[in-house]
Amino acid sequence: MLTGCAASLDDPRALLRHLYDVAVQRALPLHNTAAHLPPPPSGRTLVLGAGKAGGAMAHAVEALWPADAPLSGLVVTRYGHTPPRPAGLAQRIEVVEAAHPVPDAAGLAAAQRILALTQGLTADDLVLCLISGGGSALLTLPCDGLTLADKQRINRQLLESGAHIGEMNTVRKHLSRIKGGRLAGACAPARVVTLTISDVPGDDVSVIASGPTVADASSCADALDILARYRIEVPAAVRAELDNGALETPKPGDPRLARCETHLIATPQQSLEAAAEAALALGLRAYILSDEVEGESREVGKVHAALARSTALGRSSFETPCVILSGGETTVTVRPRAEGQARGRGGRAGEFCLGLALALNGQPKVWALAADTDGIDGVEDNAGALVTPDTLARAAALGLKLSDHLARNDAYGFFEPLGDLVYTGPTHTNVNDFRVVLIV
Repeated sequence: MLTGCAASLDDPRALLRHLYDVAVQRALPLHNTAAHLPPPPSGRTLVLGAGKAGGAMAHAVEALWPADAPLSGLVVTRYGHTPPRPAGLAQRIEVVEAAHPVPDAAGLAAAQRILALTQGLTADDLVLCLISGGGSALLTLPCDGLTLADKQRINRQLLESGAHIGEMNTVRKHLSRIKGGRLAGACAPARVVTLTISDVPGDDVSVIASGPTVADASSCADALDILARYRIEVPAAVRAELDNGALETPKPGDPRLARCETHLIATPQQSLEAAAEAALALGLRAYILSDEVEGESREVGKVHAALARSTALGRSSFETPCVILSGGETTVTVRPRAEGQARGRGGRAGEFCLGLALALNGQPKVWALAADTDGIDGVEDNAGALVTPDTLARAAALGLKLSDHLARNDAYGFFEPLGDLVYTGPTHTNVNDFRVVLIV
């Protein structure tokens, strides 16, 4: 019997949303920052940062930092992702907004200002870097020979190529004047303490936001291989600099990074575990597959469907009623459009749900929710979508053919008429994909 919450098996939609909300709550900066803050230095404290959680992270530091200790800085977050300032909280850190996932002039201006603020730092100073997912696009400062328009084109092509986040960020690091450890290098000789919220499989801090304060083990040659693999062009002068290694990033052991340290303050696994605990409190068994699931979103959906079907039919080791949880970062390869065909709308979570619903084929007793923990699936206004046992039947009644929507990457256009999009608005954190499948 489910107890302790309004959500119950009588309302699977509410139950799934409750678990999502618990996962997001676990990753909010104010709950996770205090334990990782260093004491004020003898010099000044400068706060720099970028990411979808940047505004909330800045507010957390302002609330927790001693009122009599100097504090200033600049953080950039996504448009619309700055949370309301808590009543009575004095502003000591400036928060600006810019575009994501494709960078814009506002992000370029913010990155220029952030780099300029590092001038004149001393060994007595402390730099607090607040880094979260989305920082790669928000902290854009192209290398010499590359324009903002070039960076925008390359970003779009990477996003549509099916490249995984590690590949995308390897390219971004080597085409930047601030990513891949370069921001930390500019802060020397100050102490640099980075507080980061992970949105990447494996919690590799050198990948989160392209690791602006972390040494980079990848190389110019790696970036060239990725560009070639996905047939992405860069200007000839930039290619030459990649070829000769002039755009190499700071490597492990670089003396400029000797006084740098990084702390993970929230991770996908922690959020999955919080959701699992909430499910157990409701009398449901909870199984966490992994927080590192990668691959094509639609194919990952099909794999989850296979596991859900076997569980519903009593053919797996999972006992019902239960939830199956997973996280990570899947990818969407955007399919070519027919001439005159409208561009599909949707993101990774929606495409996962399309693949899941197609493979479930109306399987009774299975519901699911997939959503991005930042509250935005791709570039749309929804966080994700829901799948129910009657998804296909309701779609057919409306004349919607799932396979057609899948062919043009149009999850939004499929789930919106069904009333099955999940809306949350910006959550002010980001631990990436959250997926929960309920089998009763």
